[in-house]
Amino acid sequence: MSSYGKFAYVYDELMADMPYPDWLAFAETAWGKYGKPRTVAELGCGTGSLTLPLAAAGYHMTGIDLSSDMLAVARQKLEQQPHGLRLSREGSILWIRQNMTEWELPEPVDSVISFCDCLNYVLEEQEVQKVFACTYAGLKPGGTFLFDVHHPNTLIRYEEEQPFVQDEPNVSYIWTCELDVPRREIEHHLSIFAREEGRPDLYRRFEETHIQRAYDPEWMKQELLKAGFSEVRLYADFEWMEADDSAERLFYVAVK
Repeated sequence: MSSYGKFAYVYDELMADMPYPDWLAFAETAWGKYGKPRTVAELGCGTGSLTLPLAAAGYHMTGIDLSSDMLAVARQKLEQQPHGLRLSREGSILWIRQNMTEWELPEPVDSVISFCDCLNYVLEEQEVQKVFACTYAGLKPGGTFLFDVHHPNTLIRYEEEQPFVQDEPNVSYIWTCELDVPRREIEHHLSIFAREEGRPDLYRRFEETHIQRAYDPEWMKQELLKAGFSEVRLYADFEWMEADDSAERLFYVAVK
């Protein structure tokens, strides 16, 4: 299984086409509906592709991730940003290495986000429940928890449509999948070829295995309510419309 070591340093190039602006827009729209936060914690912040622009927009961000390599890349990206962007509108960033199943901060925050299907990497129901409990505890009254996960049917589509191949000048991959249908759990196998810096004719190969699990949407909603959230809304695919089985991504908005 991946520890995001070598992978962290090619992650941004591999994920260049991810819809980060759409996640940012979803968060801003949700905050427009439920109250604009000042302090925001991001669970599974990775290399900071959402944390950084939110801090630039003026939010006091705490980026939480289990991978020290991902956080190292995030810190490097922050240092490489123009000075004016880092301090725009008094925003700030604190990076913390923690497991999202047991995260905690000294003070509660106004909102918690976790996008890019991070919760699909939590592989047991009891661990999902822990995430919900920690998040409820870490929010101020009236605070919001915004996250997205793959619909269970999306994992089926992954297996049906594999293999996936990306061929770029600096990094390429071959990606295959194996689906455990009863558990709604998928194992992603990636062979990644990354060009050595300063050696345009030399690529290094390394293997990655990532496991994700999808959960019944209604079960997740009920578990959020059991954790104490007073209101839980479910939407589909970055749109503010009701989710059904045709959705690829499920978006949850939970209010404390």
